[in-house]
Amino acid sequence: MAAVLDQHIIIIGGGVIGLLTAFNLASKGRNVTLIDRSEVGQESSWAGGGIVSPLYPWRYSPAVTALSHWSQDFYPQLAERLLAITGIDPQVHKTGLYWLDLDDEAEALQWAARMNRPLTSVDISAVYDAVPVMGGGYSRAVHMADVANVRNPRLVKSLKAALLALPNVVIREHCQVIDFVREGDRVLGVTTDEGDVLGDSVVLAAGAWSGDLLGKLGLALPVEPVKGQMILYKCAADFLPSMILAKGRYAIPRRDGHILIGSTLEHEGFDKTPTENALDSLKASAIELIPALAEAHVVGHWAGLRPGSPDGIPFIGPVPDHEGLWLNCGHYRNGLVLAPASCQLLTDLLVGDEPIIDEAPYAPAGRLNA
Repeated sequence: MAAVLDQHIIIIGGGVIGLLTAFNLASKGRNVTLIDRSEVGQESSWAGGGIVSPLYPWRYSPAVTALSHWSQDFYPQLAERLLAITGIDPQVHKTGLYWLDLDDEAEALQWAARMNRPLTSVDISAVYDAVPVMGGGYSRAVHMADVANVRNPRLVKSLKAALLALPNVVIREHCQVIDFVREGDRVLGVTTDEGDVLGDSVVLAAGAWSGDLLGKLGLALPVEPVKGQMILYKCAADFLPSMILAKGRYAIPRRDGHILIGSTLEHEGFDKTPTENALDSLKASAIELIPALAEAHVVGHWAGLRPGSPDGIPFIGPVPDHEGLWLNCGHYRNGLVLAPASCQLLTDLLVGDEPIIDEAPYAPAGRLNA
């Protein structure tokens, strides 16, 4: 057992996937070095909205659904644990979510009945009673009362603080991974701009940048950057009591009255410059959803890069023919939603525990191109 616990695991990427993977593995007694090319948690994990549900959960495959359901159930206790350890509250805020004027409402309700999820059709007048600031003109709604949002910048801050408090974790920021250290087919570690770091296993969790790194091994990972832009307003704490979503755009209330409006879907490579066109489009959506925001000041506007992947199904597990190399990447629009389950599954597989769910749909085997 001592030899197993002496294992050194290198994690490339300090977003929520890398941070939570590190936390899980360190909690299992492994020694962990987490490497990030900038500061941890500053890319898509910081930029996202933090709805603890896929935007349209009934449109996803059972593979995404299995991860999201496990994560949704786990998030409250994760937040409590991190708050207890660090004093930083990730603010898992259960507001519920109204979907307005869905084209596929019947499919959504059929999915909910099949999956035993509490999604119900509600009279639109009841929605206006519950959310009086909502814009006019909507005629139908479905509602899920138990959907939460997590304040993702605080989640990554609390995860970093929890890792810094552990004696078996090293975080190396502003450290660029350039290549893998190999001996035959075995991956022994990584080459960085500060020298080699050797370990027993390497976990690639670098989000939209994962494909570039895996390309060093001659493997084609179908993960590409997909830009998303958001804007932020500040209102009274009780201004918006629930999340609302219409025409692909959403409004998310934080506990202190901040309102997030998102988001765009843009294929612009690794360019994450915020644009005036997106700002105007997001403002228009904000005012359509909540007319009173026409008088509110935009306090923030930013962009992030999602790790786009086929069908949004992440890659979780060992890389075939490259002993010692593991993937936990490609979560597309649902990195924050799927993080608890994805990171627990990767941990289970790496340490040899019984996996929380069937790992087969996420296995890199058969999904990478040489």
